[in-house]
Amino acid sequence: MTERAQLTRLTGSGNGECGEDDCPHVYRTDKGSFIVQGDLFDGFTPPAGEGLVEIPESVLREAVRVLGW
Repeated sequence: MTERAQLTRLTGSGNGECGEDDCPHVYRTDKGSFIVQGDLFDGFTPPAGEGLVEIPESVLREAVRVLGW
């Protein structure tokens, strides 16, 4: 399991209206995959071992901007 300290946070400076660790964020792992932190979404039940989160479009746009895509 990858520890939080090993992830690269692509969104949020901690200077906005929410705290440093409690807002929706997108992280990148050292393997190039992504971890998404956000509000739980209960619109449908995902397969066992998977979860759903809902994050604002602005957070995804910020992550894409940081990656230069």
